[in-house]
Amino acid sequence: MFRAAIAAAQPELCVPQNLPAAPMGRMIVIGAGKASAAMAKAVEDNWPGDLSGLVVTRYGYEAPCRRIEIVGAAHPVPDEAGMRAAQRMLEIVRNLAAKDLVLCLISGGGSALLPLPLEGLSLEDKQSISRNLLKSGAAISEMNCVRRHLSAIKGGRLAAACYPAKVVTLLISDVPGDNPMDIASGPTVADGTTCADALAVLKKYKIDTPRRIIDMLKNGSAESIKPDDPRIKDVITHLIATPQMALERAAAVAAAQGIRAHILSDRMEGEAQEVGKVLAALALQTARHAQPFIPPCVLLSGGETTVTVRGKGRGGRNVEYLLSLGLALNGHPGIHAVAGDTDGVDGTEDIAGAYLGPDSLQRAWQMGINPVESLADNDGHSFFQALGDSIITGPTLTNVNDFRVIFVADK
Repeated sequence: MFRAAIAAAQPELCVPQNLPAAPMGRMIVIGAGKASAAMAKAVEDNWPGDLSGLVVTRYGYEAPCRRIEIVGAAHPVPDEAGMRAAQRMLEIVRNLAAKDLVLCLISGGGSALLPLPLEGLSLEDKQSISRNLLKSGAAISEMNCVRRHLSAIKGGRLAAACYPAKVVTLLISDVPGDNPMDIASGPTVADGTTCADALAVLKKYKIDTPRRIIDMLKNGSAESIKPDDPRIKDVITHLIATPQMALERAAAVAAAQGIRAHILSDRMEGEAQEVGKVLAALALQTARHAQPFIPPCVLLSGGETTVTVRGKGRGGRNVEYLLSLGLALNGHPGIHAVAGDTDGVDGTEDIAGAYLGPDSLQRAWQMGINPVESLADNDGHSFFQALGDSIITGPTLTNVNDFRVIFVADK
């Protein structure tokens, strides 16, 4: 089911059918995200005319392209390579004509991969705030609100730079709710939030913020592009792959085996540990009382949980959820689970997620590993790696966020 979810969002399947008509003028391809290089290759493989452009992706997620330049950069904490690529991207789209077409390929991860700071800010400012937000437990929409207002390219600014050329954006969503302005912080999408909203996020999570950033947000000089801006009123945006599509593909795999599949939500958020407890309670009710679902069945969910880091472990929101789930299930003999990030990276590790079985806790105790302490230390990756139950996919070249499945066997 996990493999099927990833396959459902492969750019080679969803890009070709969404390509625009050829323009009278030039065709420029730009983009950012973990899937953007594979998206660029799909464009090249299916575009009959001339084109050129630049796409930035996470190191290791590059795809071979002949006419579109592919640049690797750091994620989730941005680096100078991403900043230079963002600068060049703005230069490429400047001075275009109305007859030209800019095809923008955006997927999850683009926020970190286009870290061009506003004038007066530094890359170090962006790196520091990104690190602190990632540890704070802030929701992705809150993090991206801040990112949009401190960026010279996000929050609609990239689309505004393309004016008067036509802009078509193809999006692979990795955010709960599929709001385009939150996917890679919306470089070609109008921003409905304000500087005051970004300032409120920084205050809410007590993010250590330089005084000059506070001043820019207070005086409005960091304001992003708004919906009434004439430069972006004709931008066309298409969602070509979403978490719901991936969950439906996984459900079809279960159905083919005669197992009932229930999609709980494609936009589940909250602390990973708390989500683990809630879904464990649902699975136990199903196993013991055949309520609200009749076993055998699978319970599917997507979205993006958060982790407020308090320990010194290796992290990973999917393994954190899975370890919390396991503790709440307490070795129930008929419940198994898998959780992973569809981009192949859970947290900062090149590990997608893990498998949880009825004997996982028992095996850990026998190895001298205390699962309660592992969870308290935010060390899910070390826990599941020691058991040999990590799931390593390598670069998947797509990203529709977290995938969670619980299998409840028949009594």
